[in-house]
Amino acid sequence: MKIPTKVFLPPDTIRKLDALSERSGRGKSEIARAAIESYLSPDSAEAAEAAMTRRLDRLARQLDRIERDVTIATEAVALHVKTWLKVTPAMSSSEDRAAATKGQERYAAFVDLLAKRITDGRLLKREVLADIPEEQS
Repeated sequence: MKIPTKVFLPPDTIRKLDALSERSGRGKSEIARAAIESYLSPDSAEAAEAAMTRRLDRLARQLDRIERDVTIATEAVALHVKTWLKVTPAMSSSEDRAAATKGQERYAAFVDLLAKRITDGRLLKREVLADIPEEQS
């Protein structure tokens, strides 16, 4: 037995309900009943919670990978700077000008190489992670 009920909905919701009814060939009452039952179903809350949990788990894994990648990048830069500071001798002013010119050339070559590696997908993190023995990763 069906009991008639009066419900007040905003105009845009009515338009969406009308459009769905036309597209699906189902009556508006049938669509409204299914939507209300889904909303009132205890499974609905559990399904939403499960979906949210899956999303949060995925985000946590992504954050773990980002943290690992940032750690690798930070350590690589720190090791490079430490080594550079150890081995770079002081220069006279004439040597400094020549070194600055050579440095600009090397920097341009570095940027080109970096762009090519990123474009080709040859990332250092993959090379580093591939070199780590299984028991350490």
